[in-house]
Amino acid sequence: MTLSHSVFSMADSVESVIERALLFATESFIAASGPGGQNVNKVATAVQLRLNIYALRLSPEIFQRFKVLAGSRMTAKGELVFTARRFRTQEANRADARERLEELIREAFQVPEKRAKTRLNRIGKEQRLAGKKLRGTVKAGRGKVQFD
Repeated sequence: MTLSHSVFSMADSVESVIERALLFATESFIAASGPGGQNVNKVATAVQLRLNIYALRLSPEIFQRFKVLAGSRMTAKGELVFTARRFRTQEANRADARERLEELIREAFQVPEKRAKTRLNRIGKEQRLAGKKLRGTVKAGRGKVQFD
């Protein structure tokens, strides 16, 4: 399997990165835990999806967002690990793991909006300072009572 140079370009679209991620992802089936009776003990229905995120060749900004979003699902070696055990069948758990991977990649590609600083007008500032002055006078009157 050979991949063209354009697949590894830095300015990739979300769809091409998702496609590449699903190509590089490895899946293994493990025994699920929890309720399910005999089926859960016999059949390995849980899916563990692993992906080396360095293989995706993400731009530094997207990589940083990806790392933050992945959190504890990412190992120190840069491997992303998803464990899907929500459903009773391998196929459903496999689809769930792949869906969660796609969702994480899409979220990493979304640039967060810059927060606009709030601007306080003159009247608002005067009201705030007047309120502080009032609280200060209330607190100043709370001292020990002196009987003269």
